[in-house]
Amino acid sequence: MHWERRSVSDRKFVRICREMENGILSGMLIAGYLAMINMITFVLYGIDKRKAVKNQWRIRESTLLLLAAAGGAVGAWLAMKVFHHKTKHRKFIILVPV
Repeated sequence: MHWERRSVSDRKFVRICREMENGILSGMLIAGYLAMINMITFVLYGIDKRKAVKNQWRIRESTLLLLAAAGGAVGAWLAMKVFHHKTKHRKFIILVPV
């Protein structure tokens, strides 16, 4: 069936299906991004904690906060709890949950 021959309701239905499909794909991309940024943030907090214990080179606080602000707040918060890291720094206590 050619596009021109379809009724108005058929064309609306096709348009709505495409919009829904685009919305689902967008949601999946956002969910994938958030999962990845939170995993990266969690791992980097763990690395920073290990480096702190060994008195080695550290990851900048600004980098850790930027990752939290870029969507990795859940990973940062979990890492703070799991690794007991940055839990006494006011800026982390205030800014990570925000």
